[in-house]
Amino acid sequence: MGTVPVTTPIVDLRSDTVTRPSEGMRRAMAAAEVGDDVFGDDPTVNRLQARAAEIFGFEASLFFPTGTQSNLAALMSHCQRGDEVLVGMEAHTYRYEAGGGAVLGSIQPQAIVNRPDGTLDLKDVEAAIKPDDPHFARTRLLALENTITGRVIPRAYFDAALALARRRALATHLDGARIFNAAVKLNTSVKDLCRGFDSVSSCLSKGLGAPAGTMLLGSNELIARAKRARKILGGAMRQAGILAAAGLYALEHNVERLAEDHANAERLAKGIGAPAPQTNMVFFDSKPGLVEHLAGHGVIVLPAARLRVVTHLDVDRAGIDRAIAAFNSFKW
Repeated sequence: MGTVPVTTPIVDLRSDTVTRPSEGMRRAMAAAEVGDDVFGDDPTVNRLQARAAEIFGFEASLFFPTGTQSNLAALMSHCQRGDEVLVGMEAHTYRYEAGGGAVLGSIQPQAIVNRPDGTLDLKDVEAAIKPDDPHFARTRLLALENTITGRVIPRAYFDAALALARRRALATHLDGARIFNAAVKLNTSVKDLCRGFDSVSSCLSKGLGAPAGTMLLGSNELIARAKRARKILGGAMRQAGILAAAGLYALEHNVERLAEDHANAERLAKGIGAPAPQTNMVFFDSKPGLVEHLAGHGVIVLPAARLRVVTHLDVDRAGIDRAIAAFNSFKW
């Protein structure tokens, strides 16, 4: 195992959530005008909510501290107790959010197998919709995701999925935690990718570099319900403008540069012989001792049988090259 010189920066590839606020973002946070967001009078939060609604093309938006809380508030805003949500087995809302919809919303998840490209077979979706019969939960919501484990879902698929949802009277929610990655990859706007959904959740702390924050977007009526759900789930923050300022900075400065993360992921994948990524995530099978070997060379990854390494704004091309060297020095 190698020894990392104390002056060598660590290459942290665990997630694009490990980024730290840049100097510009810190200045924006320090200068933020604040109020009490519980009373709705934090001006920076209000500016962020208005700006996000404009960018995404929705009537309104609401600031949450986390994507998990935002997704759960959306589910609770669409569904009543005993209702059902159709969702992919690989979806974050199903696998990685502690079953919150069932635990706190009394919402039944009906999981559907994701296809290799991340989509759900719409024939499977329609077959899973329950009949109008008191023996069954009422199928109320179709929840989709973009990107999903690094895979980009094109607009044409959503057009078909939304048409099915409308025909079967289902509400629709999009977990767009990394929707900006999808938009950059497809050379389109998030407004276009999110068009037609009843609600969208989008993180400011994944890829965009903010220390915290997620936006939930929807109609005025939906956001009013989500505000009540947010209260049940812990409530608003007080002088949240400090965090909202980071979100505004992220939206203004860190969207187009996501293309750099995609390019770095491609460079990393090519350098270590992994499958080519679509966005900023590279996946490949691990071997015993690899994670420890990488750590000894200053490269941090999350331990797993199938590794996911994630590029972000705190890892430049030089860091990628150090990571490639560390991977390739391992005796496979």
